[in-house]
Amino acid sequence: MPPAKRLIKIDLSSTIPVYRQIADQIRAMLVAGQFKAGERLPTVRQIAVDLGVNHNTVAEAYRNLAEEGWLSLERGRGAVVMSRSTPAATPKARIAFANRLRDLVAQVRAAGLSPRAIRSEFEGVAESLLTQKKRDSRR
Repeated sequence: MPPAKRLIKIDLSSTIPVYRQIADQIRAMLVAGQFKAGERLPTVRQIAVDLGVNHNTVAEAYRNLAEEGWLSLERGRGAVVMSRSTPAATPKARIAFANRLRDLVAQVRAAGLSPRAIRSEFEGVAESLLTQKKRDSRR
């Protein structure tokens, strides 16, 4: 399994399907630069064993990421990270983001997080994105 910073954690009690939890976490790692273009991801079976889930669940997550242009799936080679440039934001994408963000805030508020805690997490995520952008621009 990859280094600890790359660990995937799933919540079986969540209403979010496990394949989506896996895809969302891998996508976040890709965006954060934890995997580089050309790097192989762990095998579907390895992640399935590590998480204690069916391999088809992990395969679905990988297929979703491949459809989004993050991964190349090849027999015998496995899942390889693709080089992917950031697309230009569209008004539709901004609206979709705002809607997902509102839904997420409602979920975490319902789970008991305070507005201050939510704000702190948003600021931390924004800061890490800015730090990553600075690192990428120096390459």
